[in-house]
This record gives sequence, C-alpha cells and structure tokens, in this order.
Amino acid sequence: MIIISGCMSMVVSRLPPAALSLKQFLQRQRVLGIYRNMLRTIRQVPDPADQKYLRDWARVEFKRNKTATDPDAIRMMITQANNHLEELQTSLALAR
Repeated sequence: MIIISGCMSMVVSRLPPAALSLKQFLQRQRVLGIYRNMLRTIRQVPDPADQKYLRDWARVEFKRNKTATDPDAIRMMITQANNHLEELQTSLALAR
C-alpha cells in the first residue's frame, strides 16, 4: 500500500501471486529439458520392457521431487539427473 497525500491507494501487481522468479523459471526450464532428453533417450532402448521400466522410473523420480523448493537441493537433483542421463546415453552407445 502507498499513502499519497493522506489517501490510500493499492499498488496492484500484474503478476500472479505465485509467479516464478527469473532464476526459478530458468531452473524449471532446465529440469523440463532434462526430463524430455531422458524420455527421448529411453525411446532408444531396444527392449520394450526395459523402456517401460525406465520411463516409469523417470516419471516417478521427477514427480517425487516436483514440490522441492530448496535451491541447493534442486541443484543437486539436477546434477544427479544429468549424471543418470549421461550414464544411460553411455550404456546405449556401448550396446550398439
């Protein structure tokens, strides 16, 4: 609230109350990109049963951590997800 010459006026923000900061938005985009890359990589797995297992695993892990808010924990999870993605890509490359 801003008081101007004895009258009160409300400052209304155009952003929704739960708007993400720029840093949070960029972090979210990064996480979604990792998730998409994980699903794309999983599609390259030759065995359909293994594909389903890996897809379900990725979905559960990302959903489980969806509500995380601690920036340090989120950075750690991003690092772990990147490591898992690289391991999967390396394993697929070696299997060819």
